[in-house]
Amino acid sequence: MVMKKKSNSNLPPPCPDVSTRGQALYDFDREISRGGSHCVKYDERLTVFGRADVIPLWVADMDFAAPQEITEALIARARHPIYGYTRFPDTLYDAVINWVQQRHGWSVPREWIVFCPGVVPSLNAAINAFTNVGDPVIIQPPVYHPFFSAITNNQRKLLPNPLRLKDGRYTIDFDHLAQCARQAQLLLLCSPHNPVGRVWDEQELTSLLEIAEEHDLVIVSDEIHADLIYPGHKHHVTATLTKNPRRVITALSPSKTFNIPGLSLSTLIISDAKLRARMTQVFNAMHINAANPFSIVAFETAYQAGAPWLEALLHYLQGTRAAVETYLTNHLPEIKLIQPQGTYLLWLDCRALKMTDAQLKDFFVHKAGIGMNPGTQFGEKEGSGFMRLNIGAPRKIILSALQQV
Repeated sequence: MVMKKKSNSNLPPPCPDVSTRGQALYDFDREISRGGSHCVKYDERLTVFGRADVIPLWVADMDFAAPQEITEALIARARHPIYGYTRFPDTLYDAVINWVQQRHGWSVPREWIVFCPGVVPSLNAAINAFTNVGDPVIIQPPVYHPFFSAITNNQRKLLPNPLRLKDGRYTIDFDHLAQCARQAQLLLLCSPHNPVGRVWDEQELTSLLEIAEEHDLVIVSDEIHADLIYPGHKHHVTATLTKNPRRVITALSPSKTFNIPGLSLSTLIISDAKLRARMTQVFNAMHINAANPFSIVAFETAYQAGAPWLEALLHYLQGTRAAVETYLTNHLPEIKLIQPQGTYLLWLDCRALKMTDAQLKDFFVHKAGIGMNPGTQFGEKEGSGFMRLNIGAPRKIILSALQQV
């Protein structure tokens, strides 16, 4: 099926160009050229999609300028002309402690904090710390594709606990999860969930924790999108919902929130000293040192000064999400939006187009000129017929892309 292109008159009414908070002005409609900056999202288009001119709405970073405070802090650090080995300062620990307390009501002792070079390396480290070659590791597809590779690259066995989709909403299959938990020692949890956009509620996480407790299951809870939550929903830190948080490892980072993922610094919060020691041992064995002087400055500044920018970003993303939903409903009813409760990633149900996954990818790339993530990247079976759309870009670019369908 080939869908007709729509004229500009079909676009939804424009939303305000800027969002304001306090004295700051945040222009998320500003278009910034990223070509030639060696960014994956733009400069890998020819390799990934076979053409270099698709509108790139795939890799999970945003086309918005990071908060000005971060840029200024990086410039100030760069003026010191020596970029030597660096330690994690006390102020960095304080930034994490204050942020999770203020945003999520979680009091975290300093000794629980382990800094590491990104959440994905942490997934790989956890697999090596808590399982052996050949052991099964539970994931919940459709899910962020590095969950798969972290398991298979380390010669472990994928143990899928597929999410269930009913009436446009994804849920956890707890009966099946309990069966999986009898076979495994480790669960990789995505919360909020990428790509389906679910913000798991308190009851869902409590049920998951009960299963983990019963079967002595370690949970690595990837909460990198925890700050990107839409109104009407609340992120619950998994570890705070149990009186026995020792089995939960929480992965956090300002990277997605403040658009600084290329600086590769994240934190693990691990209350259990034995689990913390095992994770640290894996990092030490690989001689991994995440103390990059620029990463530290950006991370600390984001959590110290980025809150007003984040509030403006969420307001803007909410408007874009609404505009996409309106456009699909009015002009592309064959494509259904799975209503996201968090993240800037939209999960599109394209099954009504009745195309194979190969045809679907070809249609969006070569007919519509849009580069999105095929759903099969997030689970060959569970993602079939879906596409993931990144709306972290100026709204007119997102709507222009839809107009090309």
